[in-house]
Amino acid sequence: MPIVNPEKLIALQRNAEEVRNICILAHVDHGKTSLTDALIATNGIISPKLAGKIRYLDSRPDEQLRGITMESSAISLYFSMLRRSAPQPEPSPPDQQKKEYLINLIDSPGHIDFSSEVSTASRLCDGALVLVDAVEGVCSQTVTVLRQTWTERLKPLLVINKVDRLVMELKMSAAEAYSHLGKLLEQVNAVIGGFFQGERMEEDLLWRERVEERVNFNAQRKAASGAETVSLGQGSTDADFEEKDDEDLYFAPEKNNVVFSSAVDGWAFTVRQFATLYEKKLGIKRSLLEKVLWGDFYLDPKTKRVLGSKHLKGRALKPMFVQLVLDNIWAVYSATTGGSNGKGDPAMIEKITTSLSLKIPPHILRSKDSRAVMTTVFSAWLPLSTAILVSTVEYLPAPPAAQSTRLPALLDAAPGASHVDPKVRDAMVSFRSSKKDPLVAFVSKMVAIPESELPQNKRKGGDNMSGEEARDLARRKRAELGRLQPGMDGEMDHDLNGITEALNSADLDGHNSSEAALHPEDPEHLIGFARIFSGTLSVGDSVYALSPKFSPANPHASPEPQKITVTGLYLLMGRGLEALSSVPAGVVCGIAGLEGHILKSGTLCNQLEGAVNLAGVSMGNAPIVRVALEPANPADLDKMIRGMKLLEQSDPCAQYEVLESGEHVILTAGELHLERCLKDLRERFAKCDIQAGEPIVPYRETIVNAPEMAAPKNKDLPRGTVIGATTSNQVTVRLRVQPLPQSVTNFLGNNTKAIRRLYAERKAKNKGQGGDPAEDEHNNDEDNGVEDASAVDSGLLSLLDFREKLQAAFAEAESQESMWANVVEKITAFGPRRSGPNILIDLTPEDTCQKFLQDNSVTPDSNSGPEKGKEGKTLHPHDFSDRIVYAFQLATAQGPMCHEPMQGIAVLLESITIDAQASEADTGRLTGEVIKTVQSAIHGGFLDWSPRLMLAMYSCEIQCSTEVLGRTYSTLSRLHATITSESLKEGTPFYSITALLPLATSFNISSLLLKSTSGAAQPQLLFHGFEILDEDPFWVPQTEEELEDFGTLGDRERWSKVLVDGVRRRKGLVVKGERVVKEGEKQKTLKR
Repeated sequence: MPIVNPEKLIALQRNAEEVRNICILAHVDHGKTSLTDALIATNGIISPKLAGKIRYLDSRPDEQLRGITMESSAISLYFSMLRRSAPQPEPSPPDQQKKEYLINLIDSPGHIDFSSEVSTASRLCDGALVLVDAVEGVCSQTVTVLRQTWTERLKPLLVINKVDRLVMELKMSAAEAYSHLGKLLEQVNAVIGGFFQGERMEEDLLWRERVEERVNFNAQRKAASGAETVSLGQGSTDADFEEKDDEDLYFAPEKNNVVFSSAVDGWAFTVRQFATLYEKKLGIKRSLLEKVLWGDFYLDPKTKRVLGSKHLKGRALKPMFVQLVLDNIWAVYSATTGGSNGKGDPAMIEKITTSLSLKIPPHILRSKDSRAVMTTVFSAWLPLSTAILVSTVEYLPAPPAAQSTRLPALLDAAPGASHVDPKVRDAMVSFRSSKKDPLVAFVSKMVAIPESELPQNKRKGGDNMSGEEARDLARRKRAELGRLQPGMDGEMDHDLNGITEALNSADLDGHNSSEAALHPEDPEHLIGFARIFSGTLSVGDSVYALSPKFSPANPHASPEPQKITVTGLYLLMGRGLEALSSVPAGVVCGIAGLEGHILKSGTLCNQLEGAVNLAGVSMGNAPIVRVALEPANPADLDKMIRGMKLLEQSDPCAQYEVLESGEHVILTAGELHLERCLKDLRERFAKCDIQAGEPIVPYRETIVNAPEMAAPKNKDLPRGTVIGATTSNQVTVRLRVQPLPQSVTNFLGNNTKAIRRLYAERKAKNKGQGGDPAEDEHNNDEDNGVEDASAVDSGLLSLLDFREKLQAAFAEAESQESMWANVVEKITAFGPRRSGPNILIDLTPEDTCQKFLQDNSVTPDSNSGPEKGKEGKTLHPHDFSDRIVYAFQLATAQGPMCHEPMQGIAVLLESITIDAQASEADTGRLTGEVIKTVQSAIHGGFLDWSPRLMLAMYSCEIQCSTEVLGRTYSTLSRLHATITSESLKEGTPFYSITALLPLATSFNISSLLLKSTSGAAQPQLLFHGFEILDEDPFWVPQTEEELEDFGTLGDRERWSKVLVDGVRRRKGLVVKGERVVKEGEKQKTLKR
């Protein structure tokens, strides 16, 4: 294959109609990188024989070692094809036009741990190649990537890969394979149909709400102005909801949006390809053949007519797809590799090559390697790259067409969409790419590149040097040799090795070699992985870097975006970069100069007022695995901190934080992601030895009303009621802890952002009214981001809607309906962090605390108390309202079992009594006492119920064969997993198992399954949420049977007790029943 010059690719960027931006999405091990290799081979970058083996875009050593992709990487490819100017049967050369295309291809990971890389890749593209394994079918990550294409409005092209497995592994006949492929296509379309149905149901609900609002508004106007005012638009309300046709959404081979392929064997085809092949032979137009080659259509061998299933009249004919397509492919496999026989047929190969007019070199036909013969025949007959690239060019849209259809919906969902400058919006939607038009570029992630790999620092080899560069190098070498000549004339016996060493150390690049010896390190530089949506970006341009929290409604909000200067532009070529001077709209490129200004993703715009924020939508799953790190050498602490900050910028999902205990913690998406981050820290970013602790597993603490609960601590009070007094006995607080109904807990957990938004509005209102700022003194880090753009402008619930839906959630608790009646109006706070699934309810007669969900709520203070309060002689309960709320936040943030956050708790504040002797001078001392008393009272009421630990759970999906099914179940049971579903994939010998796996036991599942099943089963883990472990960690056996079963301590089978003790031990808390000193006499020094 000829090598394509980068200058040719750069020239093609100017013609947007011939540019295609595509990404390859699939489940892990479905063949993305092998397919990419075959496409790269068309540009002469790698040999076609190495396609699928070299894995060119897997540039990391650990990617090559594991055989999976971990980072999304891009490459630009050149593709040319001849197009007919008119549909003539035998076009002459003047009737053919050569069209040249630039294809920006992004290969993305398929492992669930790197799903954030898929999110970053999809926003940059206009179309997607969705790969599905012909045997495994639709898997968990397949649904995820299809949802990503639906969300990002990408046009998908389905590639059914690994069709060779149906022949070689499952030994299917062509008819059986056709039936299997039809069912697989139905599965993929069912997923797309589910997305469409969900969107239409949401639109229908919104339409009904609008109709109801309009009817109510018209009724009010009619009642106000009399019968003369007729309802406005009443007759058109039913016609407002328009039905949408979903026919164009689904995959169908006759629409040219399905490709059948085998990347490892190097072949692929579409229905259009075979329709072209059979057009002359059957005498049927290609457009008609495309419609009947797939489906229940049959070819009459006598009349050469196409028949439907109704006209078979009992004849056993094969479908046309089987007869004309699959039978031929099966014949090639049978002739080359022997198919099920395992022996090839040279005579059959010669017959096939002659009938297909294929020219196969004689040495290939004589080869004993049957696989080499097979791949050569297929690559000459049905080349993989041709089918994929032609379908990409013909079916997937160019940037101008894609942006006109994609961007309106994405811009409407962006933060502050109504405040975006119409010129900016028009430039993006209409694809304006001149230098005068507004510039908008989206940076999806930051990529770390070693300094030595930047184009300006790469030293060209002799093969890549021009003639002038080679002559210049020779002149410098001669000058260096001349400089050493005088010393050599005086000492004829000078060692020749000295000359060689001098030449080797000669400064030919203009750098001081001694300085290079002192600084051998190769620092990392961050390059923005970006897409230009409008305008033209050039080196040296000054643009604004907008963070994901930016909103055009308040463009100068702190921190105000700063102008930066673009120091470099690069053409992304997989493992290498090519320098650019300017980049027009519609191109994927690398941007230098963003380091320190964009953390993970952001938007570049040449204007601040009216700018659009394309990074305001949350992308990817939040990291869940937390690990504390420390350097092996304490002197390397600064190196480690700098490395972790650099890692946080370059990885879309990794996060770095410092705990209150001083631990440096990294958050990752999973075990494999953690291994990759640690490797990068040690070898690239920190470049020092780093020790990782045990993973910090998150838990939640809750309570339930269980039958085996002990009697209440105070028999005279209801369960969970605690009366706490301060140390000075001047303030007495009575409160009651109650478990929340499950419906309320779920509602609060799903509307965390809405609670934060409501709190931000209330805080702004209080500040505007001159409210007391003491309420917010403890709200430092938790709520700094509550006013970000994504929370304010994402269509969250209003205060009225939130109250109504919360009241409905309380009403679902039928058995306790009277207990929760009218409780919504008395809610004071949510916790922890003011937005968690716990509530504080004020039931005091004097309404001590401010009500959170009331419109006209005013912060009570001492001025609303009795007359004595005005004189400042006595204290009122209102004086301690903010202290009680703060104590509630502390108590719910650290529960009594193991200092983990609480969930599903309601704290009912019943009364506050203040001693008459307490005066305003005691406020400072009583503040700490009240906080401590309320916190301990909440913990005491919590332990009066039956406490439970909530485990972070993974949804684990495993596909395995029947031979290793029993060993898979055994491994899952040892890890305390709960099987939720199991099913046999129709037409395959594979079982699909879905289980809930605790995060605490999930860190060895890959290695355990690898050992027990000999690599035949691999898990896919996705964070599911928190589930209650139905065991009381503090339960103690009482009866003789319980003592006999569980022992005296009752911890024989109490896994919950083991987990609680482990967390307490890690946090340095007291573990009850644990002996600190064991066999103390052995610790004595007996030397004397």
